[in-house]
Amino acid sequence: MKSKKRVLISLFFSTLYLSAFTFGGGYVIVTLMKKKFVDEYHWIEENEMLDLVAIAQSSPGAIAVNGAIVVGYKLAGMAGAITAIIATIIPPFVIISLISVFYNAFRGNFLVSQMLEGMQAGVGAVIAAVVFEMAAGVVHGKNPISMAIMVFAFLAACILEVNVVYIVIICGLFGLIRTLVQRRRERG
Repeated sequence: MKSKKRVLISLFFSTLYLSAFTFGGGYVIVTLMKKKFVDEYHWIEENEMLDLVAIAQSSPGAIAVNGAIVVGYKLAGMAGAITAIIATIIPPFVIISLISVFYNAFRGNFLVSQMLEGMQAGVGAVIAAVVFEMAAGVVHGKNPISMAIMVFAFLAACILEVNVVYIVIICGLFGLIRTLVQRRRERG
């Protein structure tokens, strides 16, 4: 029980910290969650983190909250999910509340607009790093079917401009069919 309490406390402060200092959207926090929970704490395996990110991304809602839910649930069940949700939503709630109070003062401030522009460039780099790490994980697995899915999904999104929702649904269905076929082969 004491171990679970420690996990919940670490989970709360880790997700609170990540959420408080993550600008640029959910994909940025997912990268930082990977570094914290996979690389630093070793609570989750890298492949498992990729699965959790896929679940978070394919679920409705903010990916940062969804990521916190699946990681929290994986680590400590329902208590972990609730802990991670609360810790993840506190910083944006407080920050957005403060910004909304002072919006008119911020709106025309040159320094604030330049700072936000610089943050956008940094966020772009972090998102590119996430994409690189996730793609490297797929390529490192050396599964030709997974690599083909990744390439076709990329082409569908970037070249053919197919809606990401359709790509996720199709890839999910393909993965389901692939798993069912593989299980059938193993039984037979």
